[in-house]
Amino acid sequence: MNAPERSRSLFRFAAPHNFYPLAGRLAPWFAAAALVLTLAGLWLGLFVAPTDATQGEVYRVIFIHVPAAWMSMFVYLMMAFWSGVGLVMNTRLSFIMSQALAPTGAMFCFVALWTGALWGKPTWGAYWVWDARLTSQLLLLFLYFGFIALTRAIEDPRRADRAGAIIALVGAVNVPIIYFSVQWWNTLHQGASVSVTKAPSMATTMLVGMLVMAIAAWMYTIAVVLWRARSMILERERHTEWVGAVLEREMQAKGGRA
Repeated sequence: MNAPERSRSLFRFAAPHNFYPLAGRLAPWFAAAALVLTLAGLWLGLFVAPTDATQGEVYRVIFIHVPAAWMSMFVYLMMAFWSGVGLVMNTRLSFIMSQALAPTGAMFCFVALWTGALWGKPTWGAYWVWDARLTSQLLLLFLYFGFIALTRAIEDPRRADRAGAIIALVGAVNVPIIYFSVQWWNTLHQGASVSVTKAPSMATTMLVGMLVMAIAAWMYTIAVVLWRARSMILERERHTEWVGAVLEREMQAKGGRA
């Protein structure tokens, strides 16, 4: 199969009726990988990684905080990407993917803020300071909430898709502000521990544990988004014949198991 044929073959999954069964087959595998990697990452972070010489045991919150912060930013960028694809190519699945990502991104953003507060109390002496990174991260959470609220408040799916896409694309400007805030302003928040241009400023075991947890967060995100997208596809396509056939098969399967 040459490159154009492969492209056409992959592009057919942009149709909801083709994507729905594919997502159903892939999601359990990603969920299983997420579970295994999470257990491995927590074991490395909580039991294998050494105690930090400066912060003591409290630093171990990074094994949840840092991956959650990374994912909160990257998921929003993926939302903006799918929103842009949807606006340019007018594909229904693109908007569905964008909206399926939003709750998971909001969850990671909340976890990043919450664990950051738990980390901040013993290190800074306060749960919250109006630090540049913390403030821009809080703004990201509000952007997630605004996107979710707007897309669900508008009854017409097409209008909701386009309104949400605009918020996603405009709000994406905040992501580089979060990332570079510790360089652009004098903040309490420490700089990046992992960089593509510098050697890591932590022990190898710490780094491996944190990266394993980050991959686990990716696997979890993919699994949950695939399942959520399937539900959204059924809701949007509920009047089509293929959805009726799918629901009928599922009811027959449940009846057979009963």
